[in-house]
Amino acid sequence: MTKQTAIPCVMMRGGTSRGPYFHLKDLPDDADTRDRVLLAAMGSPHPLQVDGIGGTESVTSKVAMVGPSTVEDCDVDYFFAQVSVDQPLVDTGPTCGNMLSGIGPFAIESGLVEADDGETVVRIHSVNTGAKTDAVVQTPGGVVDYEGDTAIDGVPGTSAPVLLRMREVDGSKTNGLLPTGKAREDINGIDVTCMDVAMPMVIMRAADLGVTGFESKEELDQNSDLIERFEVIRMEAGRRMGMGDVTGKVTPKVGLLAAPRNGGSITSRYFVPQNCHPSHAVTGGICVATCAVMEGTVADGLSVVERTPIEQITIEHPLGDMFVELSVDGHGPDMTFGYGGITRTARPIFVGSILVPAAIWDGR
Repeated sequence: MTKQTAIPCVMMRGGTSRGPYFHLKDLPDDADTRDRVLLAAMGSPHPLQVDGIGGTESVTSKVAMVGPSTVEDCDVDYFFAQVSVDQPLVDTGPTCGNMLSGIGPFAIESGLVEADDGETVVRIHSVNTGAKTDAVVQTPGGVVDYEGDTAIDGVPGTSAPVLLRMREVDGSKTNGLLPTGKAREDINGIDVTCMDVAMPMVIMRAADLGVTGFESKEELDQNSDLIERFEVIRMEAGRRMGMGDVTGKVTPKVGLLAAPRNGGSITSRYFVPQNCHPSHAVTGGICVATCAVMEGTVADGLSVVERTPIEQITIEHPLGDMFVELSVDGHGPDMTFGYGGITRTARPIFVGSILVPAAIWDGR
């Protein structure tokens, strides 16, 4: 019988995403071997990921890898991988804010961070982007608590809150908050804002592309003309943002904005990047919220904001709302970013080992 290699992991839901959480020490050091292991674990490439634990959508084909911090002012390193469902591709360029919400609980329960009584702050360093996040985890009696009354749209039921306070995320993958130096510019006849706060994005008004911005994920995913049109814009935006040729890459992401209609601050449809996110990415939410409060962007005139130093932003998305707290100084193109705070929830689903063929990696 062909041998299998068992790799310890915890399957967790983090925010509105899901995937295995690994200790970095349990994975191959070599990047190519590691990628083959992750593809095998998730069952890619295959549209059903039938030979692995992937969930056939980008939000359920994600991996979090965790280890001791390599920087002085953090407790743990968080290394994220987006595993393609139907292509043999593993992208470690971006990060994921939803999976980030499970890092604090995972770090505590796996012994990387000692829990305090009441709440425990886990300082997280994102290896992919260099960003730093303080995650506040509920730990009554020094034990991680997953039970609570916090609900997030896109996830059934309620859980204990995990507060994520992201810092040093402006210019996450580029040279700054506005990598082209402009709050608004024209690409192929469409006004866009190229912005990089937690996630590099090219942001447009939905109406300028012939849609309302209130469509469902299914309606947008089926609109191939729309996706082809903004993909051309995304390619040029990536070049202008200093990211080079972004063909086949998942960043920059695309955001389509509309005015809020349910009492929120802005309506957003977030693409990852050729399919609409079922709800909204956390990192993308920080970027969209910043776009909403900055004067002169494509969101100016659509968003309902106070433009105060601490801004409370409600993003309306396909499954409900996302709430973002922003700390900023100024509201023009010279704005400086303090932090972006957002509340998520997380829950472990199973603890065990994933098996991959020994022909891919023998565990040494």
